[in-house]
Amino acid sequence: MKLESYWLDSGERFAGAEHGPVPVRASVVVVGGGFTGLAAARTLAMAGADVVVVEAGRIAGEASGRNGGQCNNGIAGDFAALTSRFGIDRATAIYRAFDTGVDRVEAIVAEEGIACDFVRNGKLKLADKPDHAAKLARTAELLSQTVEPGIRLIAKADLPDEIGSDAFHGGLLFPRSGSLHMGRFAAGLAGAAVRHGAKLYENAALTGMERLSGGRHRLTTKRGIIEADAVLLATGASMTGPFRWLRRRIVPIGSFIVATEPLGPLAQEIMPGRRNGTTTRNVGNYFRLTADDRLIFGGRARFALSSPRSDTRSGAILEAGMRRIFPQLADARIAHTWGGIVDLTADRLPRAGSRDGIYYAMGYSGHGTQISVVMGEAMARIIGGAPAVDENPFHAIAWPAVPGHFGPPWFLPAVGAYYRYQDWRH
Repeated sequence: MKLESYWLDSGERFAGAEHGPVPVRASVVVVGGGFTGLAAARTLAMAGADVVVVEAGRIAGEASGRNGGQCNNGIAGDFAALTSRFGIDRATAIYRAFDTGVDRVEAIVAEEGIACDFVRNGKLKLADKPDHAAKLARTAELLSQTVEPGIRLIAKADLPDEIGSDAFHGGLLFPRSGSLHMGRFAAGLAGAAVRHGAKLYENAALTGMERLSGGRHRLTTKRGIIEADAVLLATGASMTGPFRWLRRRIVPIGSFIVATEPLGPLAQEIMPGRRNGTTTRNVGNYFRLTADDRLIFGGRARFALSSPRSDTRSGAILEAGMRRIFPQLADARIAHTWGGIVDLTADRLPRAGSRDGIYYAMGYSGHGTQISVVMGEAMARIIGGAPAVDENPFHAIAWPAVPGHFGPPWFLPAVGAYYRYQDWRH
């Protein structure tokens, strides 16, 4: 078993990074080489901007290359609550942004010829308890009348057509969702940005930022100093660097994943519908099949950050959960175990905007693949002069600091205990 992301291990590593120090000047510097930064760099370069991406590690080496491989539409929370908070028009715009994100991933894959196994396989939300099935039915009624007319409620008796497990009490099918190989998409997106004129630097962690007269910015990186007219922070839950204001508003939390060896005929037995599976518990699971019939199975197994020791312990918990849901996999071998850091916001909504002349987009809260791409492109257009109110559905949403949070998330064990209690009660 490898303690390494299946996506990063099985995909070709991006080989187009620049060597040597960063240039002295650029029109735009993008900080972060995940999907947000790469999508922004591609869009900026296509518009003729002189754009440089600085990444602390390897391209897509963090959340973008360490997730569950799902590209789902739909929001993290409840649409009725979102409507109550913002009104139907703003709530619909937020919901539609996730739809657009899936569309944009599919379009980029086609436009750039990226071989990453993209497919519109749909998301199946599965009820862990009978009461959860009733809640899914209410959700289906609301969404079908507003933002998701193609949604389909699946009764427990009909679940065997979709999933070979007796663990669930019904499901809700979102047909517009997709899946893809994250490592290959990242390498393809990075290669596309370079072909259009962007310069990408790995191992170039940002260590300092200074605003100069005239609105320019001086950035100090581990590969030199660069000045820029505009800066986009696309760092996610970075826990190092000069990001204190953002760090107080982002809670880094671990999400952990295992991947089996190819399952052969068992793949069709456990997931005949080949959907992206998610469960309804607060401390739930998500899973899908790969193109070569591995099961990717993840979840918040422990409320902790990712590390080799933490990934190993979490992987054992996930393996047990996988075998509980799919007893057919009693003898299936785990080939990869890994963890990643989710950039969680208190309300689980992304944030994008500008502060003190610095642009940012992050806080995807575990739903980042699709929204990171669409927001990277949107922020690139805003930097180019497009009105923020037209491009950014998260424009001007208040973003207060998390009380008592100044860096390391010391409160994660308490949060985990609370959500497990809620799962036991409801």
